[in-house]
Amino acid sequence: MRLATRAPAKVNLSLSVLGRRADGYHELDSLVAFAGVGDELSLSPGEPGDMSIFGPFASGLSTGPDNLVLKAERVLREEIAGLRSGRFHLVKRLPVASGIGGGSADAAAALRLLARLNDLPLSHPALLAAAGRIGADVPVCLEARARVMRGIGERLGPALRLPRLFALLVNPGLAVETAAVFRALGLQPGQGHAEGVEAFKADVSAPATSAALIDALAAAGNDLEAPARSVAPVVGEVLSALSRLPGSRLARMSGSGATCFALFDDCRASAAAAKQLSFQHPGWWVKPTMLR
Repeated sequence: MRLATRAPAKVNLSLSVLGRRADGYHELDSLVAFAGVGDELSLSPGEPGDMSIFGPFASGLSTGPDNLVLKAERVLREEIAGLRSGRFHLVKRLPVASGIGGGSADAAAALRLLARLNDLPLSHPALLAAAGRIGADVPVCLEARARVMRGIGERLGPALRLPRLFALLVNPGLAVETAAVFRALGLQPGQGHAEGVEAFKADVSAPATSAALIDALAAAGNDLEAPARSVAPVVGEVLSALSRLPGSRLARMSGSGATCFALFDDCRASAAAAKQLSFQHPGWWVKPTMLR
């Protein structure tokens, strides 16, 4: 029996870099939500170690052992002896290296499918350990629920019930290397980020209005935006275009870029903005969606 799941795009509504640890990793504080758009992953039980990739962003993706889906299977197999597995099939709908956690979301989706096949709860220690070993964004993508993510991604706050946010996701068709953006940030090991944006501190433990959440987000920001602009100046072009759209309440970059997003008051405004921006920039990936 074939198992299937979605791998929704991860959106960093805010992202503060608190400093760089002595081991070279950066300490972050980020409010993360998940979009209604994403990749699709399925698992056909059987012999492990194989996968196929289709979809608009499948070109150039490896089906070798470096693929994060196969890495997820391999890492979980190291955590759980006798793990049942099979053949994965990925429909790649999200841009690659785009700051919305595509590869991490796919790896997390693989862990969810393997958990279902092996009757494991998502809270199983082996799943959590495997997620942390695969990549920094994989733990938060495992349940794909809005949370505050801290440290290098290993410290997760409780799941949050955010009000619905109507968003427009935009990628200019450029893959941005995360390591290059952190290099451009320029922090040395052991150095704090004194000029960083303030971490998101509003109370999101209880439902609030979308307008109130957007106002609170406006007081935060993304510390990686400026270095991303230096690595990929088109990020600034995308943000400017989003800010000029009718009804745009907030425009911001997600993760290390180059995907950016704008927030709107309702779905009609985001859909109209998507139509306008797609006409102005036909080569850009433009997706109206809802963040939860």
